[in-house]
Amino acid sequence: MLKDSRLKMNYFIKISLSFIVLAVLSCSTPADKTTTKDIMTAEDILGNPNFQAISFGGYREQTRKLCPSIEELKEDMKVLSAIDIKIIRTYYTQQFPHAERVLQAIRELKQENPSFEMYVMLGAWIECDQAFTPFRDHSKENFKQNRAEINKAIELSKVYPDIIKIIAVGNESMVHWAEMYSVYPKVILNYVKQLQKLKKEGELSSNLWITSSDNFASWGGGSAEYHSSHLSELIKVVDFVSMHTYPFHDTHYNSEFWEFDSLGSSKSKIQHAKEGIIRAKDYAISQYESTKRYVQSISPEKPIHIGETGWATSDHTKYGAKGSHAADEFKQKLYYDYMREWSNENELSCFFFEAFDEPWKDTNDINASENHFGLITTRGKAKYALWSAVDSGKFAGLTRNGNPISKTYSGNEKELFQTVLIPSKKLTN
Repeated sequence: MLKDSRLKMNYFIKISLSFIVLAVLSCSTPADKTTTKDIMTAEDILGNPNFQAISFGGYREQTRKLCPSIEELKEDMKVLSAIDIKIIRTYYTQQFPHAERVLQAIRELKQENPSFEMYVMLGAWIECDQAFTPFRDHSKENFKQNRAEINKAIELSKVYPDIIKIIAVGNESMVHWAEMYSVYPKVILNYVKQLQKLKKEGELSSNLWITSSDNFASWGGGSAEYHSSHLSELIKVVDFVSMHTYPFHDTHYNSEFWEFDSLGSSKSKIQHAKEGIIRAKDYAISQYESTKRYVQSISPEKPIHIGETGWATSDHTKYGAKGSHAADEFKQKLYYDYMREWSNENELSCFFFEAFDEPWKDTNDINASENHFGLITTRGKAKYALWSAVDSGKFAGLTRNGNPISKTYSGNEKELFQTVLIPSKKLTN
């Protein structure tokens, strides 16, 4: 009996050692994709062409009081995932339930399908005292509101560390033309420093990156009026610079790059439109380069990514037939394709603005450009930039508001081309 016990013991030891060896080998296998995704950081994701980025608001109605449900947001996340989007950017933390529902939607999708990937650049809205009123004071901040936004960002980052990889303190909060709510750089600086301190103390993940997302001029890429000691310090303490560039808007406000005389030209309006968008792309790149020169003169190794750029598809005033002729789906597609190509080649993230149309942005004018920056309409029509994705079956089985993802203009390219206008001073018929 003693002999049998020893044999059993030896057998048990051998089996145990085998399991230990297998476990060690399994843990050390580089192909363990689940482990890799669990430890993905902002540094791994930003600038990685396999992780395309986009700005996201899921609002379907003309008011943000009607916030989309978790199920509706899951529907949106599946649509974005189908076109290889893996990073989305949000804008508020606690004024509306949108951001928290987005995070919960992503978590549920990951639980339902462990291979599902979506990460978030969480925006915390920052504004001046009495913002959006005639009594706004840019020298002071709305402390109660801003503090609540930052505190909620901290809370959510602790609950969803596997999803939130970046916190953006403010959205176009420092640029001077944001006259209804802008603050001085010192306000942004103080909140960024607070979040960086929490990282050092271990209250937030050391891999969580902190930035502010603002116009290229606000980061020093324009005139010297923005250059200040507080901006210099901010550039030093952020983990990367998130800059915005909008050639679309500048077709009206700074139109030299956009306008040209087309009289006597034998080129088609499609050729003229292509040339106009190439100039728009080059214009955006020039703003990136000017921002890079200034930022890296202060912090030489500081990464810079595109926090926003986009192209609206409809407008009837400044950017439409009565204005610069910029807005249509053909030009949006060209700009989208050019910016994706350039950012991928240069290992930059580009948060294209935006995923879906959001009709709350200008309730006074349903045709206003602000309501039409999406690549997909509120009811699930893929604009021209995504027609090829429809053709390839990427959206098969996916819906928005119960509608299958289908093409605008019923896929009639000839009808779409009729909407294209020449970006020029003098028009030909």
